[in-house]
Amino acid sequence: MKISAKNILKGTIKSITMGPVNAEIDIELPGGDLITSIITHSSAEELHLAVGSTAYAVIKASNVMVGVD
Repeated sequence: MKISAKNILKGTIKSITMGPVNAEIDIELPGGDLITSIITHSSAEELHLAVGSTAYAVIKASNVMVGVD
């Protein structure tokens, strides 16, 4: 598979919180940082995600917002 996103971070699934529609997936990167993604419940099932398995956080954004207090 080839994709256009350039920011691909390999990690380990630390937790999966399933809701009725969405699933929250926490991926721990090698340095210990966590990336959290919200995907559909059906996508999580189709990908056969499991705690402890390897996964990739694929990030593609046309803009990044910044906020301050």
